[in-house]
Amino acid sequence: MKSKRLATLVAALMGAIAMLATLGSAAQAATPNPGYGQFAGCPSKAENSEISTCLVTKITGGHFKMGSKDVPIENPMTLSGGTNPSLGNFSFNSKGGLPPVKQKVPGGVIGLTGLTWLAEFLGIEALTLYAVTELAGTPNVSNPEAVKLPIKVHLINGVLGNSCYVGSNSNPINLTLITGTTNPPPPNQPISGKGGTPSFDFEKEILTSKNGTFVDNSFSAPGANGCVLTLFGFIPISINGLVNSQSGLPAAAGTNETVQEFDLEIAPVTRVYP
Repeated sequence: MKSKRLATLVAALMGAIAMLATLGSAAQAATPNPGYGQFAGCPSKAENSEISTCLVTKITGGHFKMGSKDVPIENPMTLSGGTNPSLGNFSFNSKGGLPPVKQKVPGGVIGLTGLTWLAEFLGIEALTLYAVTELAGTPNVSNPEAVKLPIKVHLINGVLGNSCYVGSNSNPINLTLITGTTNPPPPNQPISGKGGTPSFDFEKEILTSKNGTFVDNSFSAPGANGCVLTLFGFIPISINGLVNSQSGLPAAAGTNETVQEFDLEIAPVTRVYP
């Protein structure tokens, strides 16, 4: 019986990786059993009767380069939820999804805009810039090792207004994250990811995949939108053009790159919840 369960969960692993960034509907969170707290973002059967498998994935490191800006992934990003028996219809409750995590952007607002005079008025510390990755639609999973993931990047600093983004729901950054080797257009060269190292806890029926790497250096990046500098507290001026010129945006396919190190855990929903 244990070997059968292991085979089933191993087969689920690759499909679950493909679904790890899929959008889902939020629901009120139930409380997992002791030892399964990491799966709190997965809906229980009472919350969603179709759920059979819970998963949680953590991006532990790497970087994200668009145009001339390369942002290290220093703060782990976690996405959790659950899938139905066919590994579709990914959904999550109020504790799941993809919570916002800030990544510090080298060069800050001055590096992003080229407006060096801002330091005289606000000081360097006030010009620290953060990037937050947000989902911009439902991923299209063509196969378990090629996840097509639409995202947008929120650039956060009060100087830029509240809605400064690269990418949008209508014009997302479309990633194809793979664990194999890429085939990008020039000038980029192929880079390789790797699948994680699996292990299985027979007692808890938790399948873990550690130290995997997703890669993509074939995607394009659109220009900035919604970036507004308000002068004297009441004169709004669009600075999308400044952001684009300083950041090399829009950036054609073959000039961008992301490498994302990940860990993944999977468990049956019947073990996660009472």
